[in-house]
Amino acid sequence: MSLTVLYFAWVKEKVGTGEEQLSPPDNAKTVSDFIDWLETQSPAHASAFSDRNQIRVALDQLHVPFETDIGDAKEIAFFPPVTGGAW
Repeated sequence: MSLTVLYFAWVKEKVGTGEEQLSPPDNAKTVSDFIDWLETQSPAHASAFSDRNQIRVALDQLHVPFETDIGDAKEIAFFPPVTGGAW
């Protein structure tokens, strides 16, 4: 399974990129599992996800809790609890 992983605001700054194509292991079934695996990918990823209370997630553009199964999602996005910007 390949996922488009999007990072926004300070999460993007900490990871060092706004987008990645990643293929997580089969045991990364939930968002939380995926983050556990993501933290092992680099020190930058580990730093970005060190406080999960400061992270929100969307699967295929729908906000979801960390316990949600990734299933057949094509995109996962991570961002801080409050983001701003012009519409």
